[in-house]
Amino acid sequence: MAKETMITYLDKQLTKKITEYDTAIDWDAKNHTIELVIRLFAENTTGSVIDDAEGVASEEEVIEFEDGILFYHPEKSRFEEEDYLAVIPYEGKKGIEQAVIDGLVDYLQEVLDQGQSDLLDFLSEENDDEFFELDFSDETFEQAIAKYGQKGYLPYPSY
Repeated sequence: MAKETMITYLDKQLTKKITEYDTAIDWDAKNHTIELVIRLFAENTTGSVIDDAEGVASEEEVIEFEDGILFYHPEKSRFEEEDYLAVIPYEGKKGIEQAVIDGLVDYLQEVLDQGQSDLLDFLSEENDDEFFELDFSDETFEQAIAKYGQKGYLPYPSY
């Protein structure tokens, strides 16, 4: 059996714990990044015209909101931090501590639950907010990691 990597472990935990939301993992080997893509969907019952991040207007019946969490190599990866909900460094081929992924998956469930509720509120007639975004607290994330202690490292995948 192949050794478990950051990607295989993350995928296994998402499949087990994040069952009500759409997630995907995109590995960009050339840029040394792994993106966890998360999507929320909500019915646009009021028929509101929504502008996306690029300013494209939509009146779709179902609104799809997408964001991402990026695992990156501090010395090799190139990206714009503001394009992601969160960015998390890993240690080259050594990978990342298992506790970081365990804490992330636990905390991500909370982020998505709150985000789904906030998205529905955003689409309601009573809402006057200009924009919608998910909230990610580094402090709460660190607390979620701390619950797991030291469990060892999950290596970065081989090519």
